[in-house]
Amino acid sequence: MPLPLQGVRVVDFSRVLAGPHCGKHLLDLGAEVIKIEPPRGDLSRLAFPRQGAVSGYYAQQNAGKRNVSLDLNVAEARDAALALCDTADVVIENFRPGALRSFGLDYESLSARRSDIVYVSVSGYGQHGSWSGRMAYAPTVQAEVGFTHNTLRQFGAEGPDRETDALSHADVYAGLHATIAVLAALRHRAVTGEGQYVDVAMAAVVTSINERVHYDVSDIDLGAERPVLGATDTPFFTSPEGHEFISPMSLVGSLSFPFYCHAMRRPDLKDDPRFTTPELRQENYAALHDIVQTWIHTFGDMASLDAQFDEAKIATGRLRSMDEFAETEWAQRWGAFRTVPDRRGGEITIPGPPWHFSGHTDPLGEQVPALQGEHNTEVFTELGFDAERLDTLRASGAFIEPDRG
Repeated sequence: MPLPLQGVRVVDFSRVLAGPHCGKHLLDLGAEVIKIEPPRGDLSRLAFPRQGAVSGYYAQQNAGKRNVSLDLNVAEARDAALALCDTADVVIENFRPGALRSFGLDYESLSARRSDIVYVSVSGYGQHGSWSGRMAYAPTVQAEVGFTHNTLRQFGAEGPDRETDALSHADVYAGLHATIAVLAALRHRAVTGEGQYVDVAMAAVVTSINERVHYDVSDIDLGAERPVLGATDTPFFTSPEGHEFISPMSLVGSLSFPFYCHAMRRPDLKDDPRFTTPELRQENYAALHDIVQTWIHTFGDMASLDAQFDEAKIATGRLRSMDEFAETEWAQRWGAFRTVPDRRGGEITIPGPPWHFSGHTDPLGEQVPALQGEHNTEVFTELGFDAERLDTLRASGAFIEPDRG
């Protein structure tokens, strides 16, 4: 059985993370993705760590994409890019708004040539408005929209040595939401025959994934429950075997505290004067946590504890490093990780796809991180460029040829 997007061609002008992440999802769904890189290459090719001839960062977002490298400042390169886009179902870019317009590669120009094209632009703050031209990286966008404020508030971090979240949530979620929008636009095209322009703003994406917007923005009387959203919202415990684990159920909240009383068979705790209100539970948090932790250590192992927690509707999750997770039976059974060549005889581990489709055992096959410009000749020969035209592209500097050293 073909994957859902088999037969869809994507031309990916994007670089670093948000756009390439969208392209990688489309690739894993079966689309053919052709990445176009400028002469200096995608910045992520230089990211640390490297293995063999490949940056792991680059490989994770781009393995499996075919690669052409063009200098769009050369007229012949722009003509070649237009010819390639004429065959595309989807075009992805994540430059500052308007950056591709001067090359005639914006939505208006391409849709005039192919009216059913789906074109997605990912930027920090969208294509219009006073913020549209601002530089945008995940940490700066996350700071602007309250994400970083919530993170620092959660952990009580203060002072100039504070650090933000190490993961680029704004980029990754923007790539995912761009993927969702592309799929919707392809569905719209299938029904109407019309293309779509999709404008994805990282700031709007990070706002949309915050399930507590109502908490910070709405005029809601939180009353005594405000402490629930403090640093003790997700308690850490130590298992009978000595492993750290967490529960998403607050010890403080009025809705969740009774779950622990039920799990421990301690209804009397609800009447303990230290714990009768959220404020008192917050004030006496150390004592309450110690009661739960002591009870946990009465079990012989985590499996028996989990059974009682599960009966009380309390989930748990062991605190693991990524390499520890990779060794679990679940990760190996699911295929949560896969390896790609490092182009020097070794391998790099990247995530596997987050979905399984019936009828496929390993639908993706080998995904190779391409060298810059590795498929210049192959791609444009398929488009009908003859040897003379290919030589002209090379001679003019339109093609950036791969470094195979």
